[in-house]
Amino acid sequence: MKLTWIDLNSWIIKISNQTILLDPWLVDPLVFSGQPWLFTAYHQKPPAFTPSSLPPLDCILISQGVDDHCHLPTLALLDRDIPVIVSPTAAKRVKTLGYKTVISLSHWQEYRLNDTLKIIAIPGATIQPGQEENGYLLQDLTTGKTLYYEPHLSPLTKIKEKVDRVDVTIAPIIGQIFPFLGQLIMGSKEALNLVETLKPKYFLPTTLGEIRASGILPKLIRPVGSIEEFREGLKKSGLSTEFFTPQPGETVELKL
Repeated sequence: MKLTWIDLNSWIIKISNQTILLDPWLVDPLVFSGQPWLFTAYHQKPPAFTPSSLPPLDCILISQGVDDHCHLPTLALLDRDIPVIVSPTAAKRVKTLGYKTVISLSHWQEYRLNDTLKIIAIPGATIQPGQEENGYLLQDLTTGKTLYYEPHLSPLTKIKEKVDRVDVTIAPIIGQIFPFLGQLIMGSKEALNLVETLKPKYFLPTTLGEIRASGILPKLIRPVGSIEEFREGLKKSGLSTEFFTPQPGETVELKL
């Protein structure tokens, strides 16, 4: 398994001979809900990949319908023949771009990609009342190895009902608390709870990156947790999980 972190929530995942582009934001700017006054972000440095420099893709995987996961300006520059697997909220947006194959997965629904990889939609974070998005469990059908991805806050009580443990986890370790909505992104403590619950062999953080943000929302968000806090907590826990913090554009090859 090879994992390449691009920036923020964007990854290239190579698993079971399949190459997956996850939650891509590759072109600037990133604007929430078409309202620059609310939130606008730019990369501090050019992303390691552009839409034209990506490797051949077997699918695009999108966890949420919000713009930092379902970035329409990026998706508009990619090949419409690539299958797109999305949350129901994201499906409505992606279909407007003319992609030929859009697979919408509700919680616990699954899709088999080229008969070697199972993609299962896992209950994800509640973005706002009535909008519960997806996490994903990727299972290599040739080896049985699994990867769990959640870019916000894992509802562990629901996940534990059907998922015992995983081999690799990608999740945040620096949380964000939003006005009126509360904590929408897990911090160090929640990430440690996730590790203690699913006991992955490897953990990689997401929702990081060097971005320049403006607007009202960045001024109101309160961060919680840190890489150092998570690393120290993991050490004290006695768990054998290995913690990797790749740099933008760096590929980590995991031996499973």
